[in-house]
Amino acid sequence: MAEIDSGALARTAPLYDRVKRVIPPLEWAVFAEDVDAILELKRKRNAVVLAHNYQTPEIFHGVADIVGDSLLLAREATKVDADIIVLAGVHFMAETAKLLNPEKTVLIPDLAAGCSLADSITAQDVRLMRERHPGVPVIAYVNTSTAVKAESDICCTSGNALKVVESLGAEHVIMLPDEYLAQNIAAQTKVKITAWKGHCEVHERFTPEDIRQIRENHPGVTVLAHPECPPEVVAEADFAGSTAAMAGYVARERPPRVVLLTECSMSDNVATLHPDVEFIRPCNLCPHMKRITLKNIRRALETDQHRVTIDPAIADRARLTVERMLAL
Repeated sequence: MAEIDSGALARTAPLYDRVKRVIPPLEWAVFAEDVDAILELKRKRNAVVLAHNYQTPEIFHGVADIVGDSLLLAREATKVDADIIVLAGVHFMAETAKLLNPEKTVLIPDLAAGCSLADSITAQDVRLMRERHPGVPVIAYVNTSTAVKAESDICCTSGNALKVVESLGAEHVIMLPDEYLAQNIAAQTKVKITAWKGHCEVHERFTPEDIRQIRENHPGVTVLAHPECPPEVVAEADFAGSTAAMAGYVARERPPRVVLLTECSMSDNVATLHPDVEFIRPCNLCPHMKRITLKNIRRALETDQHRVTIDPAIADRARLTVERMLAL
């Protein structure tokens, strides 16, 4: 076992105090050297780390400068005063940051950090949808490639999807690629929504039976579900919303016992802020989010791996769809 850096442990002690409920001391001793090095590299290189809510606590609470859901990260990316942005998340998030900061260096620590939703649809698929539904506006979930965004009219996230749908003033819209998100939004609006059949590999696995078993084993539990879950799961839950909305619900309502039907690290990150709330932990891991680690964030800052680039031929069109969303 490598020798523990006592200096790094001492310098990162205030950070460990934030996460001690979810990270054992021996684990933090392993993390401390990388955390300390990342903090110094950020200072030297005028860099910031943007981290999604699904990142592990040592990243989320230890080295991130801006944290949140896809909508918040997209908004905050436009305000960043730094030369380098490291995106601790998946590839479409790094592409979105680059779209909004074309002059900045945007790094993703692992190029293989992808997304089942983004992989479920191509630009050609969008063009075919337009042919089948002439004149119908296309809403691209932010969980899509830049090429797909470029073929669409406006973006949305799970946090603003209903607002985006109703902002268009259309009787019929196409919403892609998440079928379940589209169905859950359709239940809240009179707008006709035609969906693509993409699914999130994290959220599609939750079932109503999961919720019934949780309630049986943990009486009085409050169940919060992400709208990428199947509609029958959302119907069984007490509340459905984006990761930011779920975190806000816990902060506002302070349920004595709660379960978040989403990616596993979300519960850890919210639990650090609310020691009075008991978190029940059935969850599903996102293998793509877990490709981002302290070590490859450090390597990214040391070596500029991996720079995010976007084809100039599609960048302007894709950027416009994100900017239209942010303008709402």
